Amino acid sequence: MSIRKHQRLALASAVLALLSPSLMAQPAGQPAVSQIDEILVTAQRRQERAQNVPISIASMNSELLREANVQKLADVGKLTPGLRFDYNANFVQPTIRGIGTAAVTSGGTANVGIYVDGFYSANPLAADMELVNIQAVDVLKGPQGTLFGRNTTGGAIQITTTDPSHEARATLEAGYGRFDTWHVKGYGTAGLGETVAADFSASYRSSDGPVKNITPGGPSDPAQYENWSIRTGVKWDVSDRASLLLRYTRHDIDDGSNVTYSIIEQDGMAWHAGTGAEFWPFPAEGIATDFREAALSGDWPRPSFQMESDILQLTGTYQFDGAILTSYTQYREDDTSTIYDLDGTANPVVYAKFFIKDKTFSQEFILVSDSDSRLQWTTGLFYFDYRNTFDPIDYSAFGAPFAKVSGSSATTETLAGFVDLTYELTDALFLTVGGRYSRDRFKDSWVDIVDASGITRIHPSDTTDNTFTPRVVLRYQMDNASIYASYTQGYKAPILDLVRPGGPGEVDQEEVDAWEIGYKYASGALAYNVAAWYYDYTDLQVSSYPEGLSRVSNAASAEIYGIEGDVRYHFTPNFDINIGAAWMKAEYDSFEDASRFAPCTDPVLCGDGYGLLLPYTFDASGQKMQRAPEFTAHLGARYGLDVAEGRLTLSGSVYHTSRIYFDQAAQFSDDGYTLLGLRAEWLSPSGRYSIAIHGDNVTNQKYSQQMTVNNFGAVTTWGMPATWGISARLEL
Repeated sequence: MSIRKHQRLALASAVLALLSPSLMAQPAGQPAVSQIDEILVTAQRRQERAQNVPISIASMNSELLREANVQKLADVGKLTPGLRFDYNANFVQPTIRGIGTAAVTSGGTANVGIYVDGFYSANPLAADMELVNIQAVDVLKGPQGTLFGRNTTGGAIQITTTDPSHEARATLEAGYGRFDTWHVKGYGTAGLGETVAADFSASYRSSDGPVKNITPGGPSDPAQYENWSIRTGVKWDVSDRASLLLRYTRHDIDDGSNVTYSIIEQDGMAWHAGTGAEFWPFPAEGIATDFREAALSGDWPRPSFQMESDILQLTGTYQFDGAILTSYTQYREDDTSTIYDLDGTANPVVYAKFFIKDKTFSQEFILVSDSDSRLQWTTGLFYFDYRNTFDPIDYSAFGAPFAKVSGSSATTETLAGFVDLTYELTDALFLTVGGRYSRDRFKDSWVDIVDASGITRIHPSDTTDNTFTPRVVLRYQMDNASIYASYTQGYKAPILDLVRPGGPGEVDQEEVDAWEIGYKYASGALAYNVAAWYYDYTDLQVSSYPEGLSRVSNAASAEIYGIEGDVRYHFTPNFDINIGAAWMKAEYDSFEDASRFAPCTDPVLCGDGYGLLLPYTFDASGQKMQRAPEFTAHLGARYGLDVAEGRLTLSGSVYHTSRIYFDQAAQFSDDGYTLLGLRAEWLSPSGRYSIAIHGDNVTNQKYSQQMTVNNFGAVTTWGMPATWGISARLEL
């Protein structure tokens, strides 16, 4: 075992040792110096104390998010060991405890469910949303197949915002930072009568971005962005028992940050088309491999991602005697266009334009018990209809005009019912039994085959699958603590690979069987959690990108196990810390046909593939899984003191990850890195306004937030370098 592995294991052991009550509990007879606020979550689709929920949960309130300078959902990964937010271009693909996806195809979604105020957001292009008026973000770790259903094999992320209020208030924040970054966001709410209240929020953010173009005459700030959103809601208290909340949200995004590529330089080689090919028609000049650099010609469109989203949501709540019924009705449309430079160089090898439209309708009814009975229960029905259209997909190869090379569309439909029962066997022992029955259809699909004879549209047959996902939990409640053991199942819905060579083919569902034991404690100034898990993960839906288009198949099984813990401690009312760590071993158990790439440099043997990066079959059995670092950790601290009759809060956040492998064959990886964030905020004596300065990645660590490979290049987008900013906040 290497020294680095010994160090990680030692650090993990130290963290878990800190979780021992004998080391961290208050001395006998001495009062707690401070109290940790009670955390309420809806991880079991009903509101409960987090310490009583037998699920591993990372919960972050608005204060913690602000102190860590969390602006977008992906930023919560810096606060949550075991969670990664990765990208494939602008497709956001979160991974929890090694379970995620790199597949991009019609009808495909992530393995981690994202819920905003109870509404499922399926579109991975819309996942990394701006966070405005946030009450809390909760990360549920482990399969959530019973309570949340399809495509939650890794877990679920719940975002909770505040409801409109009759008590009038408003917040306005504005700031400026490095790379000419501006942001403005605001929120206001007020009563419109005795029974009606409304709110409105808006955000705007723009930046030149950190990337510089090294090609003369090309766009100088290729990673620039300008994004805005608005959200409004009206809540009507129909009676003492019933209420309705109607919300409308609009997002408008123009962002080049995740599609501005640099070439990966690894193993002593820059991985681009033409590497080592003597007669390749384009020179090696105009290739960027350094941190924060890209090579883009001014003769071709700037890589960019544009999206317009319209979301309408209606939440209805009714209080029965002994139960609460909640209805969630949602309709949304997302319209996106993306321009890629697939080869990642200034040469016009291959450019692509993707036009993707999504239409989503979902309806969910949840009925939960509301009594002091020994039996607590949750039951519900869920309907989901998701139309996902990739059309057209246009290519320009070797300087030729753009032309359509593919198009596809599919509707994913799910109908599910579930029940979850918790019975108090004794005053301290609780048994939970649950199950969900789901019917998933992949229907109304088509794919356009483009060849020399023209465009042929194929309509594959619909597919239907039925799945049952059970859940069993035993929990023992002690004074200020509980211990639990659970077994859960999760699944990722089956799909058709519509653009597979030779014709569309069915891709079976993924399945994961998960066993977990955990211990939770909260009292006075101390709260901590520790959990260990084992996953049996089969029929993984994996993808490769030989021509820039995703090829999806079932090609692997995996074994994942690990241990994690977190602790919060308030030393005094002015000083507190939170620390967490996760150690994980995630390997492909069987994966005989993984893809590995190599440049093809023989003009005779390669034929039309001369100069390209060509895939070959590789046995990845026993290899570490992609996007599953062995060790991740977070440390946060906050100290407050009185300054100039106001309140100064100093906070810091450290995130560390070990090596990350971005592909199936562990060919492309990023060394482990550590990110340090610092913030100082002064609050006025009245509490109405504040001024803050912050720095992120202040040590300027070089790291990648994505690595992908296709025939034309192995490319990366860089993580943010050192940044600083200043902001002012006004409360009315």
